[in-house]
Amino acid sequence: MDSTSQTTVPCACGTDGTNRKAVAVDPDIKRAVLNRLRRIEGQLRGLQRMVEDERYCADILMQMSSVQEALRGAGRALLRNHLAHCATEAIRSDDPIRAEAMYDELVDLMYKTAGR
Repeated sequence: MDSTSQTTVPCACGTDGTNRKAVAVDPDIKRAVLNRLRRIEGQLRGLQRMVEDERYCADILMQMSSVQEALRGAGRALLRNHLAHCATEAIRSDDPIRAEAMYDELVDLMYKTAGR
């Protein structure tokens, strides 16, 4: 099927897709993710300095691995929030098209984020 024959599906979160916002964000999760992202930002600046200072490659690679794991942790927290609030609300809604769009979104998220 070509792109011209595909139907447009409404946003899974229930908005028109132009200004997507979470249904609800747990304040503790938001605070924890923001703190983690700020630490990651500092780690990235440290990585830049390590490269500029021509530090030992294995040390840089270990630090990169640490940053990647920190990002995965932040992603897990956001995914849990998404499942608990946005996905649950969309799937439980009386709108079968919206629920189907959420199923598609979740499958896409699993494939895009799995194994990385």
